Amino acid sequence: MNSFSKSMFAKSMLHLAASATVLSTVLAGAASPAVAQEAAQAAEGADAFNFPADISFIGQADPNLRRATARVNGNIITGTDVDHRVALIVESNQIDVPAAEVQRLRLQVLRNLIDETLQVQEASAQEMEVTQEEVDSAYARFATQSRNMTVTELDAFLHSIGSSPRSIKRQIQGELAWERLLRRNVIPFVNVSEQEVTELEVRLRASQGSAEYRLGEIFLSSTPVTREAVAANAAQIIQQLRDGGSFVAYARQFSQASTAAVGGDLGWIRLEQLQNPQLEAIASEMVPGQLVGPVEIPGGLWIGLLIDRRQIGMADPRDAVLSLKQISYTFPAGITPAEAERRGATFVEAVQSMNGCGDANDKALAVGAQTVDNDEIAVRALPEALQQVLLDLSLGQTTPPFGDLSEGIRVLMLCGRDDPAAVAGPDRSQLMSQLEDDRINKRAQRYLRDLRRDAVIEYN
Repeated sequence: MNSFSKSMFAKSMLHLAASATVLSTVLAGAASPAVAQEAAQAAEGADAFNFPADISFIGQADPNLRRATARVNGNIITGTDVDHRVALIVESNQIDVPAAEVQRLRLQVLRNLIDETLQVQEASAQEMEVTQEEVDSAYARFATQSRNMTVTELDAFLHSIGSSPRSIKRQIQGELAWERLLRRNVIPFVNVSEQEVTELEVRLRASQGSAEYRLGEIFLSSTPVTREAVAANAAQIIQQLRDGGSFVAYARQFSQASTAAVGGDLGWIRLEQLQNPQLEAIASEMVPGQLVGPVEIPGGLWIGLLIDRRQIGMADPRDAVLSLKQISYTFPAGITPAEAERRGATFVEAVQSMNGCGDANDKALAVGAQTVDNDEIAVRALPEALQQVLLDLSLGQTTPPFGDLSEGIRVLMLCGRDDPAAVAGPDRSQLMSQLEDDRINKRAQRYLRDLRRDAVIEYN
């Protein structure tokens, strides 16, 4: 079975809020476009409709005020179905949904439920119907493998959060049905030639050593009329993220980019793939973990998070494993600043006199300092401020002292370093699989788009 079809169910369980298939990113190919490009393409597409400059609606009907129920080719989606899925999303993301965003979240959930219904109906029409036994079996696996619960415990938990087993089972049924449709109607007709793999290998070799960035994004669309309100919302999101909020959760809930389904993750890209000089310049100056925004771009506001950065085809120095000795001095309670400065200077002199890790313990003991050893710690597991400092040290050297009066002062001494092995990169079979998955995903999107276009949907 193709790797894409094998992972379909796992993806659905990991991202309960998303029902659309996520486009995979080919390392040196065309990665997911930035939202600025999406906005520009949307504007070009709108020209075909020849909209008037000033749009006036007839009557007071607001589609956002409809009841969240629908009949899809005769199958009913109830308000309770929507309520249960919303409760599931809120619990999965571990956040409170602001009242102003509840209606938008419900509309997104309704769209997801419509897609699932269409997938189940199409499988049934092609005599590939998913049985209740198969759904129940998958639900039981999800309970034990993903939640470490029995089926009875998971049932009770779902009811306690205002959801239901039926909500997860409905999504399982949709994902299994969609997997069968793709295995019959899409995957057998996807072919990747050896020449295409060779071309991808050439592009990979050409890009080896260049920087690659893994970015998260939250895009909030706005117009001149809504800009002020959207900017206020963006500022609130930024503040909540700085206070410890989950970027992935906020991206899934608020972002209007296509990456919302995967928590705003753009994957590994080169900056030119953002196709926005402003964002390229901003991202190039960011350090891993840094949050920026909101940045005004065509179509709205952009909030970015640099998840990580690396060099293509090169071993990441932060994967080096270090042997470290921490040498620390704790100040007694009530010490005066002058006395602390004197003792601190004595400690620093003792550290500077140490001849590597061999005599560090004895010299530390002589000035009342303590030592702690760790012989196996990855650089990336250390605080960002220490990583590059430690990578620049030679054996026996120490970091500058750090700390304060309350916690004391300390240094880290480098006692050993095992550098990461060279990165071999993906082999031809892996590149073939990447190209196939990307092509399958694109055809799957078109397939689902056709089902939506042909559907008869009635709203209450």
